[in-house]
Amino acid sequence: MKLIGYEVDRVRHIGSVEGDLVTPLGTVTNFYENGCTGTSSSDGPLVLAELKQVPPYLLTAKIFCIGMNYQAHIKEASGAVATPKEPMIFGRWESTLVVDGTPVPIPPNEDGLDWEVELAAVIGKQLFDVDAATAMGAVMGYTAFNDLSARRKQLATAQFTLGKNPDRSGPIGPVLVTADEINDPHNLRVRTRVNGETVQDGNTKDMIYDIGTIIAYISDTVTINPGDIIATGTPAGVGFGMTPKRYLHDGDVVEIEVESIGVVRSPIINRDKL
Repeated sequence: MKLIGYEVDRVRHIGSVEGDLVTPLGTVTNFYENGCTGTSSSDGPLVLAELKQVPPYLLTAKIFCIGMNYQAHIKEASGAVATPKEPMIFGRWESTLVVDGTPVPIPPNEDGLDWEVELAAVIGKQLFDVDAATAMGAVMGYTAFNDLSARRKQLATAQFTLGKNPDRSGPIGPVLVTADEINDPHNLRVRTRVNGETVQDGNTKDMIYDIGTIIAYISDTVTINPGDIIATGTPAGVGFGMTPKRYLHDGDVVEIEVESIGVVRSPIINRDKL
């Protein structure tokens, strides 16, 4: 099943997509509180093009990201970040998440934004202090995530928080695909295109820490709740690793694509165009 979020009277709802139609499954809050199952609705199918799409996640969702989870990405960032001895976890705010097609502004004191295609796992059950196998069994679905980064702020100190949370810097989607429809999340092609040019082309089989291991590592410290998101890292090909460095500027369009999930397209704009 493929899921999207949409807004009705400022309340987030979730629905399943088939072609141009969306079957309502209730509010996002009820969906995650009820074991990621939908509630019946008398509304009938809705027309996808007529909906105001929003991320299909709780406003209180925690977003855990992992840095340096592909060896080739570590190599291209050599000298900037040391190879992690354990999963390098940092956080994002749900307020940074945006849907396909949303313009993303460049912070005024940055040289531009950098791209990072990632597979993201969405949790369906509450977890605390679990092993990797249990963690994988709690994943309800997968989506594509672009961890757009403000490198100047990110690398100014040892803490990533500001550089990883610019406004609108978390394009996610285009759908949330339930886990039963993903044959092997550890063998998915992930790509980024900038203005049509392929700049990243990797595969999730090359992760250093697999999805279950990442979730288990987090879970003995922080309770992971239904609807929380685990972004699993990016392969080589980011702009920071190029010579000379290359970033996204006003007028550029970045697209990320994860096999079996789809494409998320993000126009880049100057902040004064918001």
